[in-house]
Amino acid sequence: MQTLTLANIYELQGLKEEALEIYKEILKKDPSNSEAKIAIRRLSGVRKKFLKVNTQMKEFFVKMDTDVEFKEFERWLLKAWN
Repeated sequence: MQTLTLANIYELQGLKEEALEIYKEILKKDPSNSEAKIAIRRLSGVRKKFLKVNTQMKEFFVKMDTDVEFKEFERWLLKAWN
């Protein structure tokens, strides 16, 4: 069952794509649902922002395990967000 609560839980867990799909389904069933509309706008903006994520750095993040690697990723992340 696709509910706003389930979508919120997915969103809080970082499962943004799954949450977005649920919000879209809710909006199809109830086009006047303002909470779903707001969530779709919010998540669509987040998704657009991260389309340019550096794939190489994403792989590095997944595999990093030393303090030096964490610091390197932290520097990259700070640079990317500024």
